[in-house]
Amino acid sequence: MDKQFYEAPYAYGAHMGWDMVEWSDGFARFEMPVRSFHLNRHDNLHGGTHASLLDTVMGYAGCWTGVPDQRQMCLTLSLNVQFVSRSDRPLLIAEGRKTDGGASIFFAEGYVRDDQGLVLARATGVFKYRRRQTD
Repeated sequence: MDKQFYEAPYAYGAHMGWDMVEWSDGFARFEMPVRSFHLNRHDNLHGGTHASLLDTVMGYAGCWTGVPDQRQMCLTLSLNVQFVSRSDRPLLIAEGRKTDGGASIFFAEGYVRDDQGLVLARATGVFKYRRRQTD
């Protein structure tokens, strides 16, 4: 990934511990080491962990501009998550892809898998572009 486009995690992302490892037109990939606070009371990954990763990678996938100083932001309108499997592996990998859209709304899909390739969750989402703020 061209590091000029790398974005350091915002406060929530930093807390969750994910890192952007790839970002390009219509695509984003994040990785996140599993920590104890990502687990539910059954010691399984909390569903909110999957949902947060999926929401993030799908949003980024639709917000690529190709110009580091021209950030595009979006809001999630709809997020559907299907929980497919469980894993106790130490690393999560999330990928999102923009699948369609227009000038104000886009659609995306994504998945979270473990570091052995097992798919843990899939999602689809609808996102609305925010107007770019000008100075």
